[in-house]
Amino acid sequence: METWLNPITLEGELVKLIPMEASHKPDLLAAAADGKLWELWYTSVPSSKTIDTYISNALEDRENGLALPFVIIDKKTKSVVGSSRYCSVDASNRRVEIGYTWYAQSTQRTGINTECKYLLLKHAFEDRNAIAVEFKTNFHNFPSRNAILRLGAKQDGIIRNHRIDQQGNIRDTVIFSILENEWPTVKTSINFKMKTAY
Repeated sequence: METWLNPITLEGELVKLIPMEASHKPDLLAAAADGKLWELWYTSVPSSKTIDTYISNALEDRENGLALPFVIIDKKTKSVVGSSRYCSVDASNRRVEIGYTWYAQSTQRTGINTECKYLLLKHAFEDRNAIAVEFKTNFHNFPSRNAILRLGAKQDGIIRNHRIDQQGNIRDTVIFSILENEWPTVKTSINFKMKTAY
């Protein structure tokens, strides 16, 4: 089925993003175990108990044109170090969210996240002509909020009492976005950060 976003491999200097498949289950579990990421109450990182549902939901959303999930491969180690996806796809309005992003603890703050976001943003704006790319995160996830701001996204607002998580906590969701007219400047900024980090 032809959709606005079709499975594609995105590759940079540090990472390769490849379409998620059911066969990635052991690699995703190994990456999540690096730091026991599922224990972070304000994120949704798969554990051995939730991995099957996590993958099946991602693949079902891809089949329905609602998402495009990736696994992230560290090119140096050739191992899976996390996951991210296009989600909340609104093809008719050329809007998309980048979400469900997480990384093995040992690869955090290494430049991998910056390059992953760059590749995803570049494809959305330059290949798919997106008019806006959104990011959403838990109000209490300050590392994620700061990382999104460092990319050059602007905070649009906070949706209060947005969701109820698996523990029964009520989540406030912070929404950020980058608009198509902002992309050239954001791209310049991210490129500068990546060049100075290598």
